[in-house]
Amino acid sequence: MRVGMTMPIMEPDLWDKGAATLEAWARAIDEGPFSSLCFGERMAFDNPETLTLLGAVAAWTERARLVTTVIVPQLHDPVLLAKSLATGDQLSNGRLTVGFGVGGREEDYRAVDADPGTQTMAGMADRVAVMKRVWAGDKVTEAVRPVGPPPVQPGGPEILVGTMGPRTIRHASRWADGLAGVTLDLDAAAVSDLFELARTAWREAGRTAPRLTTSFWFALGDDAPSGPARSQVHRHLRHYMNWIPVEFVDAMAPTTGFAGSEAGLVDVLRTFEAVGADEVHLIPTGSDVEQVHRVADLVAKNWT
Repeated sequence: MRVGMTMPIMEPDLWDKGAATLEAWARAIDEGPFSSLCFGERMAFDNPETLTLLGAVAAWTERARLVTTVIVPQLHDPVLLAKSLATGDQLSNGRLTVGFGVGGREEDYRAVDADPGTQTMAGMADRVAVMKRVWAGDKVTEAVRPVGPPPVQPGGPEILVGTMGPRTIRHASRWADGLAGVTLDLDAAAVSDLFELARTAWREAGRTAPRLTTSFWFALGDDAPSGPARSQVHRHLRHYMNWIPVEFVDAMAPTTGFAGSEAGLVDVLRTFEAVGADEVHLIPTGSDVEQVHRVADLVAKNWT
């Protein structure tokens, strides 16, 4: 199993030092034992714009795979999105993996005047089909030349589908290469069931076995149920999940993600390794780059 690290792009203090925090994290992830550097998309929020960030991390890094977890295609023109992602693939020398999802926030659709009626798997699949045509060099406009540049990876970047449920998995088995999953409560048995469903769906669609990833929030510290690590996760969830009534966030915070020691984090990662995860993406709940170095040490000792 491989371990990836997510950038702290949803933290409230991200911009206190300008772009320095983002660059420090990108370089630390790339210099460490992590297999991938991950970052996602929101519109009605203060996170960096995803495709602009893609260009920056491509320049700041040389080794780690760059993973968008996730972009919502319905918030973008599909031809322009295909061009932007192909450019990112070129700038990173073929290190791009694209996670796509329908998104869980209607406000993000409204922010860019996108149609909430397209917030469906079919709406996403339609746009992915257009992007794959662009990446294949097909003419999708009346222009003299096709839309470029061509991606480094033949046919375009690897595509993972963001999912938490069976219906999404079955639908995506026809066009995605794997799963960009997330687990809130670290239930390895539930993740295992989704993985097995994906294996079956991909097999029935005549596809090669899917790439299976999952992710979860984390904070390192002591194992106390109300200690600093758990409080850090709670603070992050209150900020990030701002579209959910705060009382619901407070109710889920004690059991969401991981808060504890390095040894405890290794144990949790081992449970996902045991159920067949190809990769786990860790999601930080603070912007201190020291977290990257601490996790790097345990990953180097256990998974390299």
